[in-house]
Parts: sequence; C-alpha cells; structure tokens
Amino acid sequence: IKENQTTITEFILLGFEHPPELWIPLFLLFFFVYIMTLAGNMTIVALVVTDRSLQTSMYIFLGNLSFLEMCYTSTILPRMLANIFQDSSISYVGCATQMYFLLFLGSAECILLAVMAYDRYMAIFNPLQYLIHMNRRVCLSFSLLSVVGGNLVSLVQTIWVFTLPFCASNKIDYFFCDIPPLIKLSCINTSMFEIQLLSATVLVIVIPFILILVSYILIISSILAKTSDEGRWKTFSTCSSHIMVVILYYGTSSFIYIKPQYIFSEDKGKMLALIYTTITPMLNPAIYSIRNKEVQRALRKMMGNWKKNCMGTNVHMMA
Repeated sequence: IKENQTTITEFILLGFEHPPELWIPLFLLFFFVYIMTLAGNMTIVALVVTDRSLQTSMYIFLGNLSFLEMCYTSTILPRMLANIFQDSSISYVGCATQMYFLLFLGSAECILLAVMAYDRYMAIFNPLQYLIHMNRRVCLSFSLLSVVGGNLVSLVQTIWVFTLPFCASNKIDYFFCDIPPLIKLSCINTSMFEIQLLSATVLVIVIPFILILVSYILIISSILAKTSDEGRWKTFSTCSSHIMVVILYYGTSSFIYIKPQYIFSEDKGKMLALIYTTITPMLNPAIYSIRNKEVQRALRKMMGNWKKNCMGTNVHMMA
C-alpha cells in the first residue's frame, strides 16, 4: 500500500464536463465572478479600515468576513480558470495545500458567522452596554478564535486525509481538492475516518449553526416584544443581511458535508459546492451594502474623496 501511495505525484481534477466551444464563455464568466468577488470584498475591507464610523464590532467582523471570502475564492477560482482549458492536473503537495486553506478559511468563516450572530444579540439585548462589552479587545479575541479554531480543524483534517494511501486512482471527481471526493480514492476502509469527519463537521458547522439559531430565536423574541412596527422593522433590518448570508452559506455547505449520499447525485453536489465557493462570496458584499445605510454613506464618502483626489491631480498636471 505504501508503495502505491508514493506513485501518486499529482491528481487530476475532473470538474464539470464541458465541450471546447464553451471554454472561452465559461472562462469569461468565472473570471468576471472572481473579479467582482475581489472588488466587492476588497471595498468592504477598505471601508472598514479607513472609515472611523465603521470601526465598531459589527463592521470589524464584517471586514474580517470579507477578507476570508477573498482568500477563500482565491484558493479555488484561479485553479478553476486553468481547469476550463483542460489543464486539470494538480500536484500532490498543491492538492494538500489547497485543501488546507479551504478547510481553514471555511471553518474560520463558520465560527465568525456565529460570532457575528452573538454580536447582533448583544447589540439588541443590551444596547447601552454594547460598546463596552464588544470593544476592540473582545473583537480581536473573537477574530483570533475563528482563525485559531479554523487552523486547528484544517490542520488535523488535512494531515489525516493525506496519510491515507491513494492507490485506487488519481482522478478526483470534483473541481477542487475536498475531503469527500479524496477519501473515495483510498484503497483502505475509511469508515473510521468518515466518523471522524462527521465529528469535525458537527464541531465546525452544526455547533456554530445552533449558536446562530439560538441567538436569532432570542433576537426574534425581543423584536416581537417591541410595541411599534417601526421599532420591530428597525431592529430586524440590522440582522437581515447576516441572516441572508447564513442561509446562503449554511444552506449549501451543510448539504455537502452532512447530507446522506442517496439524497442527490454527485453532479448536483458539485453545483451546490460551486454556489457556496464562488457565488456566495460574490454576493456577500452586495447583501451587506444594499440595505446598510452606514456602509452606503461610507462608500459615497470614499468615492467623493477619490473623485476629489483625481480632479486635484488633473488640475496639478494641467498647471
């Protein structure tokens, strides 16, 4: 077994089947998605860093989320763009590296989404003490928690997967190096590893989701207790963006790692994975910007400053 394992120096990512006439349209589509994802999330990060009014816990966590999304998408999409033109090989070390960063960034995002739900809970239930309890030191601690937690989970999972002997094949029926398609290539019984994977999934996905659910049950009970419809709507609007992101992210990723194998085909599983790895990161900046007046105000201010600087530069050059 050990000899068979050492013969694999690279993997082949089969991805999605597509005829040559679709290569350029697909490349342009996903290149557009990648650029929009980077531009949108980079704008959110820049706003949080440069605008003092956004340097509260809610927006600091949002900036962290956007940074994670940029890194997460950059781990997948450049490789996907190359795969479109049939350059589907990835080295053994490259596959392990990609898996590590995907698990690290994805796990960190799950923890961070739970932290953001707790932040909204504190803002609604204890608004007078909110800025005291959710100060910068607390924000830093929670951010480090998501990074350290995500790193530990990813490190254990990646090491465990790549100690398996891969002797069945080197063809991964997926568009990136992920745990479920990779363990199928092992020539030993992986039932114990699958139990361990389920335990890690519960730790990273299920427990944070339960914490989010509990937070919003308490938040909704507080909203319903308010006397005016205006008060209910104003309170709910502060949480609506986060709820939409949670639904998009958990609604797709949970099906990949938790669902029984017989529920839907592997092709449908790939489509769900495509949504939460590429589409969701692109939509997140828009979700948080469209209904958030503070973000819109900061964006208009940044655009205004940019225009002034450009005009000042042009006047100076003409002079």
